Amino acid sequence: MLSLQARLSKSFYALLSLPSTAMGFALSIQISALSWILTTRYKLDIHEVGLVWAAGPLAGIFGQVIIGLISDKVWVWGGRRRPFIVVGGILASLMLLALPNIDKVAGFLGVGNLLIVATIVALSLDLAINISFNPTRSIIADVTPEGIERTKGYTWMQTISGFFGVLAYVVGATLGNYVLIYAGAVIVLLFSVLPPFLITEPRALANEAKPSAEPSAAPVAEVRSTDWSQLIRVYLAHGFSWIGVQTMFVFIIAFIQQKLFAAGTATELVDKESGPIIAIAFAVLNTVGFILPAFVLEPLSEKIGRVRTHALACALMALAYALVAFQARSPMALYVCMAVAGIGWASIVSIPFAIMSELVDQRRMGFFMGIFNLSVVIPQLLVSLFVGKIIQGAADKNVIFLVSAGSLALSAALWFVVRDRRSTAPKSASLPSAGH
Repeated sequence: MLSLQARLSKSFYALLSLPSTAMGFALSIQISALSWILTTRYKLDIHEVGLVWAAGPLAGIFGQVIIGLISDKVWVWGGRRRPFIVVGGILASLMLLALPNIDKVAGFLGVGNLLIVATIVALSLDLAINISFNPTRSIIADVTPEGIERTKGYTWMQTISGFFGVLAYVVGATLGNYVLIYAGAVIVLLFSVLPPFLITEPRALANEAKPSAEPSAAPVAEVRSTDWSQLIRVYLAHGFSWIGVQTMFVFIIAFIQQKLFAAGTATELVDKESGPIIAIAFAVLNTVGFILPAFVLEPLSEKIGRVRTHALACALMALAYALVAFQARSPMALYVCMAVAGIGWASIVSIPFAIMSELVDQRRMGFFMGIFNLSVVIPQLLVSLFVGKIIQGAADKNVIFLVSAGSLALSAALWFVVRDRRSTAPKSASLPSAGH
């Protein structure tokens, strides 16, 4: 074990965040470029774009649960999460390279329907991401003790991952999405293949570990069963937040094209300018999203509790989306609203993982992390299959952000009925013993 891991230093939290960062970076590339490529280069309509995006949730439903369940039980290459992170990262890197070459892939396969090929590429990319995403999050719970150190693990995950997410959108806005995709493939490969071999995973998970005869060994956590009552509340609250987030991610391009350009603007100009506007908007969202978790949300959670902190953040995101719907009629107005929305985004992708991880049986963390992911992918699927049709038929694309605002407001209300389990255990009290 590296000394920085034994000391739970900030350097270790940064290293621990890199595999998740790789998958988040791949996802940021997909969010930034997929809808843009499909609408501007391959001329798919907005409903067809929604169908392509449905591939991701389908991959997540099966991929994360199955991989989580398997990764709880195996031990390969000196780890239970390590092999899935490495293999998934390699596959994700390859699929990113395929993303801007859908037409070439179609020609190679002899398939004339670009919608079919685009769906296959998106499904393969999402499946690769989902192979790794669960283990990259589960390993944080595996190697950190409960309480503030666990929260720190997930907030640092979002800070590091969010920084690279911003980098993705900045590169897309300044150098173009194609540069972003090819550079991203390299970053995803490096961050998913190298760090897992520097992190020592516990050979036995917390509830399975036995006290060591060595006086220096850290004591293990007490056995705790899953609190299903609270867990279901977490799933519901988290699910509604993702309906709002995914609606914005997938369909914001329709809002931008209708609301931020004057009537009669040439289609070619709209296509050219909408890509950078999306990239900048997401860069603003993620800049707030990566700065706040470790430096603001974690300290605030210590004072008022994680659940209350998260509920308030979701409420602010709902307000920001409502302001977009009614007030944002220029790129700058959109960017300001997205900065406010970033407060909620910072919390959504960090604090719920810490809350959930302390409600479940630690021996089955991968499985429950996969189940938790269903509260993300099922809403994503609903957005792609049903919300997309509503937006397609709506003359006023304000409906995009009205749906988002309503979903986030409901999520905030539901979070207030979740009980905050605040651990006061000392730093070493639940640190699992490491194996090699």
